[in-house]
Amino acid sequence: MKQFLSAYDVKSIPAIIQSALEYKAAPWKDETLGKHKRLGCLFMNPSMRTRLSTQIAAQQLGMETVVFNVGSEGWAMEFEDGAIMNGTTVEHIKDAAPIMGNYFDILAVRTFPGLKDRDADYNEHIIHQFIKYAGIPVISLESATLHPLQSLADLITIHESVLAKSITNKPKVVLSWAPHVKPLPQCVANSFAQWVNVWGEAEFTITHPKGYELDTQFTKGATIIHDQEEALNNADFIYVKNWSAFEQYGTMPPYDGDWMLNNKKLEKTNQAKVMHCLPVRRNVELSDEILDGTYSLVNQQAANRVWAAQAVIASMLKT
Repeated sequence: MKQFLSAYDVKSIPAIIQSALEYKAAPWKDETLGKHKRLGCLFMNPSMRTRLSTQIAAQQLGMETVVFNVGSEGWAMEFEDGAIMNGTTVEHIKDAAPIMGNYFDILAVRTFPGLKDRDADYNEHIIHQFIKYAGIPVISLESATLHPLQSLADLITIHESVLAKSITNKPKVVLSWAPHVKPLPQCVANSFAQWVNVWGEAEFTITHPKGYELDTQFTKGATIIHDQEEALNNADFIYVKNWSAFEQYGTMPPYDGDWMLNNKKLEKTNQAKVMHCLPVRRNVELSDEILDGTYSLVNQQAANRVWAAQAVIASMLKT
């Protein structure tokens, strides 16, 4: 694997899930694989689970990790070719990325959308500039449109739970929009939809108010329902996540009804397990009774971030 930006960079989703589960069973089985190699982690926006899980995964493979917070610890970076740098940016990606390529064996980068210019965000210009100029394998720790390590952890969690619940048919997986206090990117929702569709091992439904449609390049293959109660009927898994509008980009169109998930809404499901990528606004996106109850997979899902990252890093080291 030369880069890890989306589900399409993985040769086999079942195989990488199996690799992750093998690391979960024996975290140190490849502890010398990354000996004398370095992973550089560049964060252009805050992180907790992504940062910690990636560091732990690399260390269990014997790698040294170096974390650099671009916004607070380095110069403001310029990503546009031909830019006249007489403003606030100090260092061009053409000058920074090749040096990182000399310092590290693998570069992991976390970017974030501006939610102002849809074309600029969806072109993924920033992370592709790192790939272009660094000259080493690049892992997305979240980009303007996708969050692949999160999505891999999500599928690992669903796979484990399918086995635990002894589900013999394809499980019904529902991605359900949730309220929030501010506009959030579509990254997690886009990515989850992409991975579930490529995986092909679930009956997949997406439910959201009208006006919150996602880019069809990620949702093609899913059933789209605007009535949450109808969408949740007979669900086995419910992935709760907020996102802002794609068409009226970055906005929060008005909507009708109560979209926060609670135990009452689970009554028509198949005792559905509930997922969320965290952090979560309690009693806005998800109720306390869900998060603290027996249906929640949130902690298992977050813990699986380590094994997702370890499987991806190991694949790169073995390439």
